[in-house]
Amino acid sequence: MDVVELEADGSRLRLVPAAGGAVARYWREGTPIREWLRPAAVEALSRGDRYETAAFPLVPYSNRIRDGRFLFRGRAVALPLNRPPERHSIHGHGWQAAWRALETSASAALLEYRHPADAWPWAYRATQRFTLTPAGLGVELTLANESDSPMPAGLGWHPYFPRPPRTTITAGVRAMWLTDGEMMPTALAAEPPVAALGRGVAADAVALDNCFTGWSGRAVIEWPELGARLTMTAEAPLDFLVVYTPPGRPYFCVEPVSHMTDAVNQAAAGRADAGLRVLEPGELVRAAITLTPEG
Repeated sequence: MDVVELEADGSRLRLVPAAGGAVARYWREGTPIREWLRPAAVEALSRGDRYETAAFPLVPYSNRIRDGRFLFRGRAVALPLNRPPERHSIHGHGWQAAWRALETSASAALLEYRHPADAWPWAYRATQRFTLTPAGLGVELTLANESDSPMPAGLGWHPYFPRPPRTTITAGVRAMWLTDGEMMPTALAAEPPVAALGRGVAADAVALDNCFTGWSGRAVIEWPELGARLTMTAEAPLDFLVVYTPPGRPYFCVEPVSHMTDAVNQAAAGRADAGLRVLEPGELVRAAITLTPEG
């Protein structure tokens, strides 16, 4: 599998375009080596398991669409259920598709994915631009509607972070979507995790797989036993934050996204705050994320 590797004064980034445009590893050389994202195992990449990578893109929507079905402006859409036995369509197309490197240099790379109209009846183009510096990593995502009719759209990024026992997560949010047993949204509420995240919460103290609204655009991951931390910032339209802390796993996820789970159906039901965007033919949406590690 072709690998694109970037380097900036000891900071390194490994990309695998053919494996969903994923990040395989982001680390800093030295003593000790710092793994800023959970590194992908070679075996996981070989078997095509994107859930074992370090990070992957979410286009043209994030999280789940209920039963893979929705109605948009009178058009009924039925999507493949792309992660059996999950009975909802999840995370869009980009994470399961081959991307290609359009540009590469010592410290930057531009990846592209083009999607022809199919069960998702709109053609679109997505890009990821990675810029590595000694101070951090910048990720810019774009999504452009290349079809001749308006397209529902969303963007996001799905990073996995290492989880030693004392790891904490801090993020200013206003409310949390409660979910049912299939992680589909049921009600928006100011639950205890909202305040806990604002103060800083131990990753092992909460079991979350929830979308938060009113995100400030800043999240801080701290690893006290390593004397290290990482600040993630994002710009609009990435105004939602998904936090996933599966019990007993050596990782967790803090995902900047542009909309709530099942946004296309929620918007169709009348929710004006679902975060769903509609791209006109030829229109493009852009999002930017920055990771700044310390320690």
